This record gives sequence, C-alpha cells and structure tokens, in this order.
Amino acid sequence: MPKISLDDIEQTTRSALLAHGAGDFAAAEVARAVRKAESIGNKICGLYYVESYCQQLQSGRVNGTVTPQVSTPRPGTVVVDAGFGFAQPAFAHALPLALDAARTNGVASLAVGHAHTCTSLGYFTEQIAAAGMIALGMTNASPIVAAPGGKTRAIGTNPMAFSVPDGQGGIAMQFDQSTTTVALGKITMAKAAGERIPEGWALDADGKPTTDPTAALGGSLVSTGGYKGWGFGLMVEILAAGMTGSVLSRDVKPLKAPEGAPHDLGQYYVLIDPGTAPDFAQKVQALADHIARDAGARMPGRGKTGQDPVDVGAQTWDLITGLAEGPAGG
Repeated sequence: MPKISLDDIEQTTRSALLAHGAGDFAAAEVARAVRKAESIGNKICGLYYVESYCQQLQSGRVNGTVTPQVSTPRPGTVVVDAGFGFAQPAFAHALPLALDAARTNGVASLAVGHAHTCTSLGYFTEQIAAAGMIALGMTNASPIVAAPGGKTRAIGTNPMAFSVPDGQGGIAMQFDQSTTTVALGKITMAKAAGERIPEGWALDADGKPTTDPTAALGGSLVSTGGYKGWGFGLMVEILAAGMTGSVLSRDVKPLKAPEGAPHDLGQYYVLIDPGTAPDFAQKVQALADHIARDAGARMPGRGKTGQDPVDVGAQTWDLITGLAEGPAGG
C-alpha cells in the first residue's frame, strides 16, 4: 500500500474538484477537510468521498461555485445559506461572525442551511474550539434509522460532535460520533469488501438483526443505546433541519448517489465562550488528569495525532489521480 503525503492528498483532491467544476474557494476548503480526515485515519470522510463529490459536481447535485450568504438576524444568531453547495466553504464564510457573536454575547448559534453533507462534523467543532470556544455541533443525513420497534426509516445517522478548548490554544476534548451504533459508511465499506458486519449494527427490512451488509442497507441501522440514542438522534434532527430551514432526513436521497436532488442538509452549532468562568481551563485539566490516572484511560480525542504520510490503497489513489486529470472522455 503506497504512502502518500498530506500535501499530495490535498493538492490532488483540489485538482480533481476543480477539474469537475468546483470554484477555487470551495475546492480548497473541501480538499483541506479531506486532508484532515486522512491524517487521523478517518477514511470514511476522506478520499472515500472524492469520487462522489466529482460526480455530483458534474450532475449538478452540488453547486461548486455558489457564494454562501451569511446573515445575523439577532446579535447571537448567525445563519448561512450554503445555496446547495459544499458545507465546508459555507462554514468558513460564517465562522468569523459566529466567533465574534460568541465573544460578545457569551453564547451564539451558527445555522448552516441547504448544504451538501459535511462528512466529518468534528472537523468543524474542532475549528471552533481551536479559537477558544466550547463547540456543540449536529447534522442530519439520509434516512437509515427507524424508531425502536418500527421499520420505517425516519432519521439519518445524525451525528453530534463536541469540542472543548484547553485554554492554551489546544483541544482538551474531541468527541464525534453518529447517534447510531455505527456510521453508515462502515456498512457500505463492509459491503464493498465482501465482509460481514457484527450483530447489533443493523436490522433487515423485516426488522430482524442481520450481519449481511446488503440486508442492512435495505433495512435500518440501530440507534446507539436503543431508545437513548434514538432520542439524541431525534433532537439532532429537530435542530439540524428545523433550525436551518433544511429538509428532514426522510427527504434526502442516498448521499453518494451521483444524480438527484441536492442534499439540502443542515448543520447546527452552539458556541460557548468559557471566558466568563475564570477557572474553566483548570477544571477541565483537573478532570483530564483524574481520568488519566488509570492506564489507557483518557479524555476523548486526546492522544490522537495526525500522520504524514498516510497509507492509501493503490486503487483508491489511482482513482483520485485519474479524477484530477478531468472527467472521463472530457
């Protein structure tokens, strides 16, 4: 398996997006997110998505040249309309205003509406925490989760992410997970690899547990912790769709489908300025130290360091470099 530098990953991804119709700013922001995902081994949110990005740029499912529209309807409220474009450039346009609003008001919200999938939600909350703010983020997705005891897909994997600053420019805690037992991408990757999935991840179309990824994709995923995870997923849905003007998960087609209606997803973030609590950083550090007393225990996100270069499958890298050369037959 070849090792590829992060610079090469970012530049080749950017070239692929540009070649398929993305504008400079959008291509740069999405490529930066792909680079970050690959650096920490988050394969599902890295190069794995680039082919679908390019296909959807070509089909018009995502607008790669739109300029996001940012507004501040209230002092502590920042809203950005992504215009059916990528989430990364929309977030980048709005983040400075959201940080200023949090510093001024103590708490602020950032609603990103009508956006393409953001893939790694923690990528965004981490940026907020790096600027010194506590960040809570959530987003909805294509429908794949039924209510406990039901069969009808009602919500997506609906991730939520929390990032906490350490008061010294770093991250004290980084937590990012779907509200299902497993992310949908792990099911699709298992299917592509011809592998079974563990029991407890999914149900088939009849609502019965399955270890067959194909049956799982035709059925539904299981909420983490049963009713508890289902409740979290519903609240994510309410905020991500209801507070951003975006669609409910039930109306979103499969995220990687080359053609179809735009994703029209929402992301909702809460930014909290810990500066009003004079001993916030000390309390967080004391908590981290207490947890670390046990060998192998740590705060979520600590101990995770980026790698450069990273392992990339030869077939995957051939695909990405081919995309960078432009559309087939173009």
